[in-house]
Amino acid sequence: MTRLMKSLMLMLVVMAAGRVWAQDLEAAELLHPSTSWPGYHGDYTGQRHSPLTQITPGNVGTLGLAWAFQTNQAALIKASPLMVDGVIYFTVPDNVWAVDARTGHMLWKYTYPPNPGLHIGNRGVGMYKGTIMFLTPDCHLIALDARNGKVLWETVVADVKKGYWTTEAPLIVGNHVLVGVSGDSDNIQLFLKAIDADTGKEQWRWDASPPAGTPHETTGGATWMTGTYDPVLKLIYWGTGNPTPVLNGEVRPGDNLYTCSIVALDPETGKLVWAFQPSPHDTHDWDAVETPVLVDGDFHGKPTKMLMQSSRNGYFFVLDRTNGKALLTTPFGPVNWAKGIDAKGQPIPDPAKEPAPDGRLIAPDEGGMTNYRSPSFDKKTGLFLVDSHPSWSVYFTKPADGTYGWAGADYGVWGKAELDAIDYQTGKIKWSHFLGKNGAGAGVLTTESGVAFTGDAYGNVLALETATGKTLWHAAPGPQMQSSPASYALDGKQYVLTSSGSVLFAWALPEVTEIAKSAGHKGKAAR
Repeated sequence: MTRLMKSLMLMLVVMAAGRVWAQDLEAAELLHPSTSWPGYHGDYTGQRHSPLTQITPGNVGTLGLAWAFQTNQAALIKASPLMVDGVIYFTVPDNVWAVDARTGHMLWKYTYPPNPGLHIGNRGVGMYKGTIMFLTPDCHLIALDARNGKVLWETVVADVKKGYWTTEAPLIVGNHVLVGVSGDSDNIQLFLKAIDADTGKEQWRWDASPPAGTPHETTGGATWMTGTYDPVLKLIYWGTGNPTPVLNGEVRPGDNLYTCSIVALDPETGKLVWAFQPSPHDTHDWDAVETPVLVDGDFHGKPTKMLMQSSRNGYFFVLDRTNGKALLTTPFGPVNWAKGIDAKGQPIPDPAKEPAPDGRLIAPDEGGMTNYRSPSFDKKTGLFLVDSHPSWSVYFTKPADGTYGWAGADYGVWGKAELDAIDYQTGKIKWSHFLGKNGAGAGVLTTESGVAFTGDAYGNVLALETATGKTLWHAAPGPQMQSSPASYALDGKQYVLTSSGSVLFAWALPEVTEIAKSAGHKGKAAR
């Protein structure tokens, strides 16, 4: 390499570093991102629908690898990356990376010290102005300088010694960092907290269940998935997890509020505004934490502010998100655990389907009809796309299982993976695309140009036509995708981000045309 070439390369590095120093996410971009991906869901709605249109059904067949980033970690990437001002931020447990979104080159890495928290996964970071918010397995919230990964402050969200852990990507609303917790291995009270983004001080705490030890009451109600936010109604929407003990419901009679619920909270105070319970008195580990997707549109001819959820229990719900009233409740796969639907639109659990010493054959299985990977909503087609898992399992309890923690056992019998496109007006499945035996595990991204991205059970990344489910393109980068795809644009080029095992991949077209038209907005990320 000549001295001139070395000098040019050094200049490029310095120029790249210059972009990093400009990190500063504005609140307006969180509300209306165009070419960036500044939050877990992209925007606050949870629709995971990109306005970008450069990649189309007509040209997606030429999609190729732009770059790949190897984390060299054993942990799988379950995070949904952010992309702000040309930098991608993503995680695995204990680790955060900042990567150049144009090249895939690492800019900085933060590693948290070894700790006793459960390292089951990490779903990413949140961003407030120039600060990256990261939750650790042992329930610490770390604020990092987005320019260099230096720790700005650190606070404890919950006590890991009591059985708590954290995996969530925080949601940023104003100066509130909204963080949820996990912990259904123990009978503990679970909650959602708001932390001051500037100081790390606790602002409020909302409890999903009564304190442990309350007679005849449940514990549990984990808040481990990132919620959504309506800036007009000024409400956050969050799903809560299963009650505890998990499979033994005898010691916690009743509905077990507010576990397995969708709740609307005031982000300023944490006060409950309304609640809807997809799984009253759950005994099958069917968290209702799946993304509460916010959609404004007509429902049966009437303009409505809706909330949609494809729940782990196998039901698809459409709610009026101003008050939590059910508009539609219908299964989107095989279910056999409910006797019917009550007047509130909630399934009525069948006591005969609770786990028992001689076993109960139940659909869906413990993993559920879907899980944490994101669905996507495409307004043009009115289709709600979800990674589904039709499945059956046998559930047991016995005296030796006791009344603590899991308190039973379950064994999968059969399952398959498919991508289902649900018509939200009727709950009917318009098309279904087989993704393989057992389960797949990838989330879904739709784009304004009519392309849907996901992954199958064999490690393929797929591009489908959103309207029909027709396969348009695929690539096989390695193991199954365990994250949800995202998309961004820089310098006139649209990228799609996916993961495979411990590697992050960026895909783009080989030849690009003008992209400014595709977003319909002025892109901040290109500055």
